[in-house]
Amino acid sequence: MVQEKTDGKDKDMMLPPMQPNRPALSWESKIGKKLKLATPCLGNFRPVVGQCCCLCTPDSLRKTPRPTSPLGFKNLLSIKETQTRYRGWLVRRVCCVLFVSGCKIYTSPVSNRLDRVCQSKRVKEALTAEHNAQEGRDGQEQLSHLSPLPSIVNTCISPGFLRFLSWVMLKMFSSVFGSIQVNLDHLPALHRASQEECPLVYVYVRQSAADCALIPLVLFCHNLRVPYTVCPLHIKSSFIRSILQKVGVVLLPSSALTEQDAERDRLYPLVMTSLVRELLDESQAISVGVSAESGRGGRWLAHVTQLIKEGSVPDVSLVPVGISYDRIPQINTQVGLGSLFRWLWSLPWRRPNGSVRVHLAQPFSLKEMCDSGRCRVDEWLPLQDLLLPVILNNRAACVFGRRRMSWLLPPSRYATERGEQTHRERDLSIAIILHLIYSATFCTAVMSTSLVSSLLLFRHHKGVSASALSRDMAWLTKELLFRNKDVGFGGSLEEVVRCSLSLLAPHLVIAAAPSGSDPVIVPRPTLAATLHLSLHAQIVTHTFVSEAVGACAVSAMLCELVDSGVSSRVRSGGVDGEQVSGDMEFDVVLCQSELMERALQLCHLLPPGFMPPCQSSLNFALEAVDSLVRFGILIMEEIPREVPICDYWKKEGAVTWTTSDDPYCSDSDCEAEEQDSHCYKISQPSQFPELLFFLCSMLAGHLRTLCWATSGLDLMHTPLPEAEFVAVMHSHLCDTASRAKQHYESCLEEAAHIAVRSLIDLGVLLEERQSGGVSLCVAPLFQSSENRQKLQRFISQFLFN
Repeated sequence: MVQEKTDGKDKDMMLPPMQPNRPALSWESKIGKKLKLATPCLGNFRPVVGQCCCLCTPDSLRKTPRPTSPLGFKNLLSIKETQTRYRGWLVRRVCCVLFVSGCKIYTSPVSNRLDRVCQSKRVKEALTAEHNAQEGRDGQEQLSHLSPLPSIVNTCISPGFLRFLSWVMLKMFSSVFGSIQVNLDHLPALHRASQEECPLVYVYVRQSAADCALIPLVLFCHNLRVPYTVCPLHIKSSFIRSILQKVGVVLLPSSALTEQDAERDRLYPLVMTSLVRELLDESQAISVGVSAESGRGGRWLAHVTQLIKEGSVPDVSLVPVGISYDRIPQINTQVGLGSLFRWLWSLPWRRPNGSVRVHLAQPFSLKEMCDSGRCRVDEWLPLQDLLLPVILNNRAACVFGRRRMSWLLPPSRYATERGEQTHRERDLSIAIILHLIYSATFCTAVMSTSLVSSLLLFRHHKGVSASALSRDMAWLTKELLFRNKDVGFGGSLEEVVRCSLSLLAPHLVIAAAPSGSDPVIVPRPTLAATLHLSLHAQIVTHTFVSEAVGACAVSAMLCELVDSGVSSRVRSGGVDGEQVSGDMEFDVVLCQSELMERALQLCHLLPPGFMPPCQSSLNFALEAVDSLVRFGILIMEEIPREVPICDYWKKEGAVTWTTSDDPYCSDSDCEAEEQDSHCYKISQPSQFPELLFFLCSMLAGHLRTLCWATSGLDLMHTPLPEAEFVAVMHSHLCDTASRAKQHYESCLEEAAHIAVRSLIDLGVLLEERQSGGVSLCVAPLFQSSENRQKLQRFISQFLFN
């Protein structure tokens, strides 16, 4: 696949060989025979990823020089005597202990931190507003009386505990993973940023509970400041909580099961904001995980942004972190002492499987991002203003703007009462959260299991031979590298395919005929298998989202042509407007303006994190159409006319200058009617339908979830509390997929949450604020089955049929 140099630090990144003590399966030997002649792609090329945005933070991009040559990777689990100050036989046996004892640890003073938090203006005003202050009690005694938050504030980093737990985690991860590869390209920039005493905030996209342990371990092993880590797990054992708080883990209150439960406490967000301020004043680093679907964890980033806007903290350097797993470890969100011992007891009998790739991106200034104004939140509009006129009134043109996703950061109760945060400030915080989700996802490497999962789900859901799968993997890897996306594997194509299939074997059906023919791989038609493959395939969808949006727009227009039967955009045999027979054997020409309109409508329905907030929706739609031209699906075509577009001398006023203050305004000399006359012709190679289906299938799961959620409104007995409504909707999605015995990727729990939020933004569901929480009910406009069918038809037009 991608050949790697095997000297120095890069030699640990090769794929591990198959286990010698395990007999090779029949399909493995046959795959080896079939793939011996497969050629690698692009030689030693590997893109440099993780650079900060050139639009939002140009000064940070210029300040950090780009590495002249890639620094390679380092296997965190491969610790040798050369990494210590000692040599010898005994050193090779205890080199891990010596390495951990020699790593640098930065001091973490915790003295008087609780007093400073209690004396902060926010906390004192909240205590006074609640009328809970008593005579003779200072702020610290009041806080101790109110809640268990003082133990969270007193979280510290003890050098002894940190060294011991780092050694334990190295041994633990060596029993779970084959290797943990760390990209070294941006580590010098992180060392320079830490020497400038600018606080660093590491942001990653949540995938597993192992993320919380990986980032501090990587930084500890590279002599960087270990961050205070925000952990979303519910730790029940007081013994485990006390140990974790000694190594800088900021836990949820013991009475809160989830982050939403903790946010309901009036005092919790105020204390956490004051705690973040104190940590940043101490130049401590912070590690925060954000959910790409629901935005959970974004409240911590909002605290940091608020402190920057207030001027309480001069500046903060944000560092997106991309973490990739060959096999995502599943850890229970509620951790107790018994479950921890049972998990540790199972480690000696585990065989290390898969690898992990960690990319630390280039740090950039949060103050620069806030002051640059490139994230234009003034153009944000509610989704119902963007799409509802098109859905109900069948209006061709929609309003230009960007969808406002205010549900990613619900307003704080205390901030709402005091009026501290305006809608613009909250939208700016949401834009920063979206940008960090996009940046962390973009610098995440694509693993071999993700390639196989995407090909099996989106292109070969009915099965594929091993040789065809290997050819598609080589093609897809080239496309990923062409888009400056790093891959998390190396070695020959035979090793890559064999290793990825062995990791995904529990979720696949691999049939190997005894006659020696090519093995056939089919994904298991079960809920667990499909959900597992879809989680791995999400990173590929992020990479090809522009092509997927453009392909769905083309599919929508083709379906409209087939349904109508007559269209002026279809030419058959040189005659315009003839009856279309329904097959693909005709010359199809698509209008640019209408194709852009369909792509623009679809991009408003995308989940969060797929588009950077510094890019307008119109530019994204244009990029989606242009990407199909680069992909070879569309061909630019100009309609013949008396005066060619390039002949400017025969046009009246063609060379006159115009001025505009709009940064997105185009300097093109073409008039509006000339732009509308641009068309695209669909190329018709032999693989065109298969390629179009592959791209459309990437967004089919999300769109199908919206369709099923719309049809499930008939079964809802509203009003219902929001949590109960999402649970009932998730049950409906699972029942629909079970009846169809397919499309299980559309019934993820996070997919149900996003679908409900999209229906709320569209105005289909109304939120009713009550004393017990928020209840959802169907809006009067969509109690009519006709309007619900219009909405369902609008969404289903983008589904490839």
